[in-house]
Amino acid sequence: MDNPQQPDNNSTWERKALEKLAFAALDEQRARRRWGIFFKALGFVYLLVVLIAVVDWGGGAEHQERHTAMVTLNGVIEAKGEASAENLIAALNGAFEEKNVAGVVLRINSPGGSPVQAGMVNDEIRRLRGKYPDKPLYAVVEDMCASGGYYVAAAADKIYVNKASIVGSIGVLMDGFGFTGTMDKLGVERRLLTAGENKGFLDPFSPQAEPHKAHAQLLLNDIHQQFIDVVKTGRGKRLKESPEMFSGFMWTGVQSVQLGLADDFGSVDSVARDVIQAEKVLDYSVKDNIAERFAKRLGAGAVHGFWQGFSASALSARLR
Repeated sequence: MDNPQQPDNNSTWERKALEKLAFAALDEQRARRRWGIFFKALGFVYLLVVLIAVVDWGGGAEHQERHTAMVTLNGVIEAKGEASAENLIAALNGAFEEKNVAGVVLRINSPGGSPVQAGMVNDEIRRLRGKYPDKPLYAVVEDMCASGGYYVAAAADKIYVNKASIVGSIGVLMDGFGFTGTMDKLGVERRLLTAGENKGFLDPFSPQAEPHKAHAQLLLNDIHQQFIDVVKTGRGKRLKESPEMFSGFMWTGVQSVQLGLADDFGSVDSVARDVIQAEKVLDYSVKDNIAERFAKRLGAGAVHGFWQGFSASALSARLR
């Protein structure tokens, strides 16, 4: 006969198993809660970093003092880059519109770029100089101010350089590659259909046609003449013209002063201190925030149009 006081072994095992499951569930809930807190904190830190990157914290007080505004043109001049006409024009307008700005320094370190983008900036500088005649704009060249960079600098009241700066390269190029010989060796046949006899203009997979080459040269000559006219208008009688000046050659800072391509030697600080006489320098350059940089990186592989500067296409004219 079974003893009613003796515990049932099966009941004991089930009870212990249930207790273990309950404790395991509690541990899992605690772990999920800890990870939830961690990811929420991580998200908060990310938002804080973005906020710090996007918001200007306290520049307003500095703007109440008389100062020199600096706008930086750095790198290739192109529509989707940091040195785009959109960014530069916005920065220049902000600088000229600020009532406590005594003068503007355009700091340049650029090998050139899109003739369209450079032309837009040049036009805007001349417009702003006319609208705000009491605020001078001086270009200050650091390492390089070549081609499209000089196209922009030519609109300044004066150009200051370092003795070892590289200045000039007043010319236009259009380059690319031809693959017809390689295709013949590989046994590849180019099948190009067009509506319009010149629609395949400078197609790299077709033999170069002389009429296309001649037309491309006309395009280059036209843009080159626009460049020359801008330089002559901007520099005026200061230029000591020679046959080589507009040939695409580059010059040192010392040579550029001798040729009238630049006016004197100086840096951002020396021009602010000695020329504008407002030693405090504030940066008005437009900088992309984190989201914009990420978006531009995603679009970096997109195909560039005809006039977007510094593409690898043979159909793109470049001031470089």
